[in-house]
Amino acid sequence: MGTCNCKTAWDELNEVIDAYRGQESALIEVLHRAQEIMGYLPRDVQEAVAEGLNVPLNKVFGVVSFYHHFSVEPKGKYQIAVCNGTACYVKGAPAVISSLEEELGIKAGETTKDGKFSLAAVRCLGACSLAPVMTINQKAYGLVDTEKAVEILKQYE
Repeated sequence: MGTCNCKTAWDELNEVIDAYRGQESALIEVLHRAQEIMGYLPRDVQEAVAEGLNVPLNKVFGVVSFYHHFSVEPKGKYQIAVCNGTACYVKGAPAVISSLEEELGIKAGETTKDGKFSLAAVRCLGACSLAPVMTINQKAYGLVDTEKAVEILKQYE
């Protein structure tokens, strides 16, 4: 039997942290890389980044909680984002979010129990002329209403 030279996710994370050790200015880059490796940023990952970059834990948590891209909970296989910016809001985004919450049985900011879907209400997706807009794993769908949003969702089930 051969030996495994398998790297664990923690091994990869530690390599990234080592590459930026003590560099506070690399915080966002390291958090991005950490989330790519780990899938999300639980407290123990934030603590490792804080210690490695010599950054206070509250600063790491502040960055993680400020940017909607970062998640402290595992995300679903299909990540749904519904724009709730001004144009989308005015054109019905709150109703779209409500219909998806009802269809999935979760609230915005949560992941389904089976880990298949995550739902997020975001500030802006940058496609105001197509309002309301939603994305599923970065694929954009414009001019959605409550029925169209649920129809699109069913393509992923």
